Amino acid sequence: MLSQLARLSMEADGRYASAAELQFLKDYFQSLNHRMSAYKKIQASEKEILRQVETQMQSIDPNIFRRGSQDVTAKCRGDFAQVLRHSAAALLINDTERLRDRLLLWLQTILGAVQVKQTSPVTYDVMKKVIKQHLTAEEASLFLPILEIDRTILGK
Repeated sequence: MLSQLARLSMEADGRYASAAELQFLKDYFQSLNHRMSAYKKIQASEKEILRQVETQMQSIDPNIFRRGSQDVTAKCRGDFAQVLRHSAAALLINDTERLRDRLLLWLQTILGAVQVKQTSPVTYDVMKKVIKQHLTAEEASLFLPILEIDRTILGK
């Protein structure tokens, strides 16, 4: 939303914004209660969400957090937490552009350098399943597309 507001400010400079240009604000405020509720649930359940994701990923592949002889579980856990937190913030303010520009593109480069991009599809597929257990259908419908953006960008 912040990106949309900045864009609207530039595009409508010196004139009134049209109803069509303001529609994103109406849509945002109609979904605000669900966004706030989901954000609070994710915040309160973060440790459990991350624990479930880690456990399910290890059940899929016991070596998923190994790079040769090195255990990278703690590093991956920290990355997952950062992505979850930034994604929840993107949900709250309805701004995936900021998420992409401020975290995902940077993290994509890091994951490529340490050769762990191949785990991203598994990670975010599992995270979607886990998140559905913690949110209502309405809340999940707002958050799951953000996790799909995470999956797409981090898996490239």
